[in-house]
Amino acid sequence: MPGPQKAREDRSSEERRALDDLFSLIYEELRRIASYARRSDANATINSTALVHEAWLKLKDSPGLAANSASHFKSIAAKAMRQVLVDEARRRNAHKRGGDGVAKRVTLTDTPEQVLSCDEELLALDESLAELAELNERQAQVVESRFFGGLSVAETADLLGVSESAVERDWRAAKAWLASRVRPASQ
Repeated sequence: MPGPQKAREDRSSEERRALDDLFSLIYEELRRIASYARRSDANATINSTALVHEAWLKLKDSPGLAANSASHFKSIAAKAMRQVLVDEARRRNAHKRGGDGVAKRVTLTDTPEQVLSCDEELLALDESLAELAELNERQAQVVESRFFGGLSVAETADLLGVSESAVERDWRAAKAWLASRVRPASQ
């Protein structure tokens, strides 16, 4: 009769295999999300594959994640990729300090071509998104899912368990709030 330690090890091993299987199953989808997320940082030096792998390194020791739906796992992976991009931007920003002094605009749109263009903007968005999460967690989740995760309105609604119209309202409100925080009032 196996002891409690052996049972925990077996359960942990099974959970890890389940997480590995889930990761393998949605790997290409994660690469698509990584490609979308990378567009939010025009200065990113990390490619989509490396971004997925860096996010995996953050997630691999959390076997309980495999019990979640694929959509929920993609959302968590998008958050991990956002953290990797923000950490990379902080490192680059720490090295250059200064810049040209010209304020740049952040555009939160549905099209990935019109996104952040510099480290400072990505860091400002990350900070503002953290503030928004304190005020309205669901709006922050909508932004993270749509902007960093590349999820559609329908996928975001399914993930959050709300209607598509609720996601659209949250998306509009969050974009307006974030734009007022990230963009100086003089612009």
